[in-house]
Amino acid sequence: MQKYQVTLRFEMSDEFMELVPPHRTYINFLINKGTIDHYAVSMETQRSWITLNAENKKGVEKILKKSPLYKFWTIEIDELFVLDGQHYRLPEVNPN
Repeated sequence: MQKYQVTLRFEMSDEFMELVPPHRTYINFLINKGTIDHYAVSMETQRSWITLNAENKKGVEKILKKSPLYKFWTIEIDELFVLDGQHYRLPEVNPN
């Protein structure tokens, strides 16, 4: 499994907003399943960022196509070589 960073650009409309609840249900499913590590949305710039796990870029596209919002997106997919941060570290050991 590889990690991918997906950047989504979108334009909001009434139709877009109507599809947000089922889209969030799908995103929550993927987070709970461990497919998505991080999901962020900026309404200011109308962009989203998703860090997800898949076999390859075609697998990423297959996952994204199942979202109700897919038709609104311009998609950029980058395979990650390194992803590091606080959430990927072991907890700090504190002696009693």
